[in-house]
Amino acid sequence: MTVSVLVVDDSGFFRKRLTEILTGSGQIKVVGVATNGREGVELAEKLRPDVITMDYEMPVMDGISAVREIMKKHPVPVLMFSSLTYEGARVTLDALEAGAVDFLPKNFEEIARDSSQLQKILIDRILDVAQSRPGARPAPAAGSASSAPAPRETAPLRPRSPSTSSTRPASPPRTAQPAVEPETPRRTTRRGSAKHYSVVGIGTSTGGPVALQRVLTSLPASFPAPIVLVQHMPASFTPAFAERLNKLCQIQVRQAEDGDVLRPGLALLAPGGKQMMIENRGGQARVRILPGDERLNYKPCVDVTFGSLARSFPGKTLGVILTGMGSDGKDGCRMMKQTGSDIWSQDEKTSVIYGMPMAVARAGLSDEVLALEEIGPRLKEGVA
Repeated sequence: MTVSVLVVDDSGFFRKRLTEILTGSGQIKVVGVATNGREGVELAEKLRPDVITMDYEMPVMDGISAVREIMKKHPVPVLMFSSLTYEGARVTLDALEAGAVDFLPKNFEEIARDSSQLQKILIDRILDVAQSRPGARPAPAAGSASSAPAPRETAPLRPRSPSTSSTRPASPPRTAQPAVEPETPRRTTRRGSAKHYSVVGIGTSTGGPVALQRVLTSLPASFPAPIVLVQHMPASFTPAFAERLNKLCQIQVRQAEDGDVLRPGLALLAPGGKQMMIENRGGQARVRILPGDERLNYKPCVDVTFGSLARSFPGKTLGVILTGMGSDGKDGCRMMKQTGSDIWSQDEKTSVIYGMPMAVARAGLSDEVLALEEIGPRLKEGVA
């Protein structure tokens, strides 16, 4: 199956280079190129490509405005190209809020060390994005950036970090859905029977920034448990993402630092490029931030953080797995489940990419499978 791609960028050099790389794969066909956002919107309607690659800064119409128009008229998976700077992070988060699925650095040298690695990363990402569900996102929450005046932007989704992209965990088939649909547990309503958890862990990847915003903005400032967040995201993006969430949420959100103490009403985001573990010594839980291990596919890694939660709070943790490629989080959830902790996962319909939550559900680890819009309210009612 050939994936058709529309390239939208005002740089002639970038359009030419990207087209050469993608068409050389034999799996991808570039069906058109556009030099600005307005032209991109028109060609998207005319050509109906499987994937669109989109630059941000362009004449006539910028990339974010173009993404919004495309999502209104004919939703197509969009891969943004972004600079890995603080400002680039803020802009890319806006693009994801507008409907883009994922992003990659605009500077090819930031993606890979050699041309063969670059080709593999770009092609894999296009093929992964092609299987996403751009219409899966529910309408923005009342406090979200798209509905609030002068929204504070920030960072997007994780691109797979340059050093690890070539060894990512296997993702679901790119063409057809599995012949046997995963068995998902029936949602059990526990209204009036909230349970005490020492900590809530949330792990996610592709589609995660929007999903996390949706979940966390629905929680009250008095939320009774500490929260730790693991979002696949590069180091230059997590500070801006934490800042964005903190401005939109009633709870406090910030990037975790080594030695931070977990407390109710505070969500700590794992820093990009590193690993976050939780240690419980003498009844006080603290964060340990460790260098990113080159042997691990993701930095930060959900399995690493969830595994530490399983050891520190056996039987007293709630793990939540949201939208994302691959299967990161499955092993960590299994460790938590073996100690008696509870696991929730996002359903297929509302997942941008049903990889991580599917891996958890198919392994029989999910106590509840929930639509994205149900998760925030469920946390409010289910956590004592």
